[in-house]
Amino acid sequence: MLRMKQSLTLIILSIVVVSVHSYCPAECVSKDDPTLKNLMSSMAAKPKEKSNIVCINVHKKGSLAPCPRDFIPFSCSCGMACGSWDIRNQRSCHCQCSIIDWTSARCCKIA
Repeated sequence: MLRMKQSLTLIILSIVVVSVHSYCPAECVSKDDPTLKNLMSSMAAKPKEKSNIVCINVHKKGSLAPCPRDFIPFSCSCGMACGSWDIRNQRSCHCQCSIIDWTSARCCKIA
């Protein structure tokens, strides 16, 4: 669970840094900038203190593996050595190969 919290914190920090780099000239982004430091620490503290990521695996026969309500697919896996998949309607993993025996979805939510 600690590893997932660290990963979520890293993702949020990456988004913040990319956002700052996208809208700010280079001279306004500094590791010593107190505004950036405060923003990054407040963003990092929120998921750690108040949120948990809950993930489950869904394994179905055929080419579609829907996630339960309130969960979203994070990654997919397909049988028959199929490496082509997509996420449909933000709810289901779909394997794109013509013959598929099983589909698996890693479904997560923030609780």
